Amino acid sequence: MPSRNKSQFSALLSNAGIDTETSEAVMEIDGILQNWRRRAVKRELGTRALADLGIALELAQFDVLSVIGAHVTEHEQGEVMVSTVAERLGIDPSRASRLVSEMVDKGYARRAVSQADARRTIIELTDRGTAVVDAVRAYKFMVMGDFLGTWDKSELAAFLPMIRRFGQWMDGIGASTEKHAAEIEALSRNLAESAKSRETA
Repeated sequence: MPSRNKSQFSALLSNAGIDTETSEAVMEIDGILQNWRRRAVKRELGTRALADLGIALELAQFDVLSVIGAHVTEHEQGEVMVSTVAERLGIDPSRASRLVSEMVDKGYARRAVSQADARRTIIELTDRGTAVVDAVRAYKFMVMGDFLGTWDKSELAAFLPMIRRFGQWMDGIGASTEKHAAEIEALSRNLAESAKSRETA
């Protein structure tokens, strides 16, 4: 069965109470984000940064250093343990433990005793690890700064609050799914009917 075309999606969104202009924006943004996700999955920027900076680490190892170092930023607070690494990277605790051990063995991180609970082992960056994380962040900021430097100041002033606001759109997914429960149920029924028709074909 062929996929719905743009006009059919527009009609579907219109029936759900979403105006045409917003529908057009939704579909264009979705296309942009899909392309963005593909490039993010390939980790193009991270791979290039490690190569250009001559850092002999895999991306998974660098991710561990980033998580360990995140507690010193304004966005992440608190001590970092192996379980913290596993949670923030969405990986199995045994894999997190193995990656942390690799970083400790290579001298990028060290184990220490928690200041809050002496029975707890935490993970910290060494000076070498901090230098690596800072260098990659600086690389990323320079590349992004070079791109955004071509924008007008008024564009930057408008863009930042909008992308900050857009970054919160998934927070309201529950309210949206409740609002469009009937439409979602109809989509689910169509899927079930499609599956049955394939079984009987």
